[in-house]
Amino acid sequence: MQKFETRAIRLQMERTHQKEHSTPIFPTSSFVFADAEEMRMAFTEEIDANIYSRYSNPSVEEFESKMASLENAEMAIATASGMSAVFACFACHLKQGDHVLLSQAVFGSTIKLFENFFGKWGITYDLVNSTRVEDWQKYVKRETKMLYLETPSNPALDIFYLSDFASFSKTNKILLVVDNCFATPYLQNPIDHGCDLVIHSATKYIDGQGRVLGGVVAGRSDLVSAIVPFMRNAGPTLSPFNAWILSKSLETLSVRMDRHCENAMGLALYLENKPEVLYVKYPFLTSHPGYQVAKKQMRAGGGIVAFELKGGVAAGRQFIDRVKMLSISPNLGDTRSIITHPASSTHSKLTQEQREQVGITDGLIRVSVGLEHLDDIIADIDQAFGQ
Repeated sequence: MQKFETRAIRLQMERTHQKEHSTPIFPTSSFVFADAEEMRMAFTEEIDANIYSRYSNPSVEEFESKMASLENAEMAIATASGMSAVFACFACHLKQGDHVLLSQAVFGSTIKLFENFFGKWGITYDLVNSTRVEDWQKYVKRETKMLYLETPSNPALDIFYLSDFASFSKTNKILLVVDNCFATPYLQNPIDHGCDLVIHSATKYIDGQGRVLGGVVAGRSDLVSAIVPFMRNAGPTLSPFNAWILSKSLETLSVRMDRHCENAMGLALYLENKPEVLYVKYPFLTSHPGYQVAKKQMRAGGGIVAFELKGGVAAGRQFIDRVKMLSISPNLGDTRSIITHPASSTHSKLTQEQREQVGITDGLIRVSVGLEHLDDIIADIDQAFGQ
């Protein structure tokens, strides 16, 4: 098999009669047939043919095939956003009466799906606040069908040992679904560690330039195929334009992630020596509690750095107001460095106790470290300390 970098560039659809070098985009809602018999055979699936872009589209299929290959998965399906990928995965693999185990350190909107929708449809869940697999056993019920986690988590960068959770899930006969958004398939492949399904918000590092929305579910073909009818009928389909952008973006994923990781490590080391900082969280810092696990299952530490300022919420807000170059935005995974103070923005509606349960303390700052020169990133952060 070719190396990751080569597959990300060279896997693409067959050239058309125009002999293009760069893959074209197929912005069409539907497709045509030579005659009634060909159309009949397409609808009965006697032949493999495009019918309607809600069902399939060449641009989308190219992106899906690339993501499947890069995640070492049998199959992948693309969706309109990261959260539509999460919803589709849950909707197609859970039914009334089922129970789900969720890491408490997952994206807030994922938990909201259970609070606002799946709960009223008879699906229950438990939030588990631990990275130790042995702490999860007491929450398993006869009805438990799925375990869902993020590693590294957002925004506290908790690390879960995937091999242990895969063994745990197989022993208990439940699906293990992992959000691999922060690591990307370049840094981490959960399927290689025994996980069943992998989810991405392609909006983040897969795109890498803050342009388009997209999501992906990858894994065993039987598990991903179960999502296809939902996609075709409910319609949370990825647009051909976004798929084309994302497929092109994959060509530079490896070189971008190398730079993201290099810059993030440099920033994390700098922050560890700042007296205004209580602690720094970055998976490849030896001070991180999950360092040994991260080194085993990740190629590098990723592009996110979190640190705790002395002074709580007020200090966090003041710090954000002082930055000059870094973008103040809730997004991440961009070429441009982005800074966020979760306690006063993305998680401000939670109580302090709720925030602390998911690792969001009052002075926590999250930096999505971009591709600018590290010296300039550090200079902006340094002046924001008021020096």
